[in-house]
Amino acid sequence: GAAIQAGIIAGDVTSDIVLLDVTPLTLGIETLGGVREPLIERNTTIPTSKSKVFTTAADNQTAVTIHVVQGERPMATDNVSLGSFNLTDLPPAPRGIPQIEVKFDIDANGIINVTAKDLGTKKEAKITISSNSKLSKEEIEKLKEDAEKFSDEDKKKKEKIDLRNEAESFIYTVEKLVNHDLKDKISQEQGIKVTDAVKEVKESLDKEIDVLKPKLETLKTLVNEITTELYKNSASQPSSDQQNAGADGQQEQDNTQQNSESFSDENKN
Repeated sequence: GAAIQAGIIAGDVTSDIVLLDVTPLTLGIETLGGVREPLIERNTTIPTSKSKVFTTAADNQTAVTIHVVQGERPMATDNVSLGSFNLTDLPPAPRGIPQIEVKFDIDANGIINVTAKDLGTKKEAKITISSNSKLSKEEIEKLKEDAEKFSDEDKKKKEKIDLRNEAESFIYTVEKLVNHDLKDKISQEQGIKVTDAVKEVKESLDKEIDVLKPKLETLKTLVNEITTELYKNSASQPSSDQQNAGADGQQEQDNTQQNSESFSDENKN
């Protein structure tokens, strides 16, 4: 089914009595690239509820598949599948625009209700997972042991997929900037440089981290240099009102520019 993209554990159970009152394993959903996004961590006291907002991974995506999984490993396929359902008839929109809220509700009996709602249209779909889906104590322990056993391998696998997702998202943003938003503001030479850098990143998407990461950083640096230059050029061309301003106005503008330089660029990437 169509993927959804994620936009944000430990604890030892000390008695069988506590096991009845908490979630024995982490519950989450599968997101872009097969990554598991946790919603309710293991050992959370029940009843409980938790929601997160996700978005689409492709332009004009009219449906998303919500795949519910249980386990401690970062990749959905390495956990236990509890079921899946589709939220359909979404209005076509650019990727990243739809806001889809996924909510987990677990009652005192361990019955899980998962709801997906498009916050724009209020359309929703859901699935109920009965307490009959519970794993045995041995199965739960095996899943925990596997999470420890494959910890390093899983970490590397997730890092690679996270980097690929980041690269694809940045490529989408850059192509939109170059082909639409900044099309008439950048030079032909700048456009060619960006296009070539994007091509190199695309060709490296399936390669190892040490190959893809420097290509992505090169593209980020290039785009940052171009947008910084455009901003400086824009700032150096005051409007007619600014040109006619008196000495007091000019002094105020100088102070404002000086103060603004002290802010850190938290959203650089």
